[in-house]
Amino acid sequence: MLLQLEALRGGATRIPFASHLELKQPRRHRPDGVNMVRCRMAEPSGKPAPMGKKTHYKDSWLDNTILSICMRRLGNVTGVSTTKKGYDGFVELTRKVMETRSPLLQRASSMRVLHSAIPPWLLKIIRRFLPNNQKTAETFAAATLYAEWLVGPCEVKEVEVNGTMQKSGVLIKKCRYLESSNCVGMCVNLCKIPTQDFFTNSLGVPLTMTPNFEDMSCEMIYGQTPPSIEEDPALQQPCFATLCPTARKKALTCSKTPLPP
Repeated sequence: MLLQLEALRGGATRIPFASHLELKQPRRHRPDGVNMVRCRMAEPSGKPAPMGKKTHYKDSWLDNTILSICMRRLGNVTGVSTTKKGYDGFVELTRKVMETRSPLLQRASSMRVLHSAIPPWLLKIIRRFLPNNQKTAETFAAATLYAEWLVGPCEVKEVEVNGTMQKSGVLIKKCRYLESSNCVGMCVNLCKIPTQDFFTNSLGVPLTMTPNFEDMSCEMIYGQTPPSIEEDPALQQPCFATLCPTARKKALTCSKTPLPP
């Protein structure tokens, strides 16, 4: 999730840094008792569009303001620009980053933007007052729900981490960034790997993101150490042959996510 921390810092919610922190999840109740996050989708069904079709959203002024901040910071880091506004502009900007940089430089660019959102002194405070434990993992999972403008509708789920059941998982029903870009490489290099790296190594709380390229959903598990690049199935995923504008249809894996030599 590229720039998730920017969403939290940009006004969607304020997080006091205390080890006993609990975030209340914005939610509505369905008849079956499942708590669902409120999402600004403009779909009549209230659900993400099916695979192959784009879900429509109605972004608020705050969403667009945060997007503008994200785009400006990404532009400052990479030197790329676009005349498009809103979420389409955000996707266009990141696509230009993908087209002009190697996978390693794409990941580095995303990491620089994430670090620009939280200064070093604040990172130290976060690591001190939010240590790597179950409570912190569940706190980050709850906080992720406030980034629905970026990733689409999602909900906290119970997962097993190191033999313990805890509510530190997040299920993104259909990732907005993935369905807007239709690009495996952009998902992996500009979102998944740098976000995992940022939480695991900079914030000190392991994060594993597992995108499902069959339906564009994604599972995030805070507290779970991500696999190595060499063993990560996401880097062995082929292109979206009928969706990605730069797809190599006969390639076994996406050319934009090469494994290390």
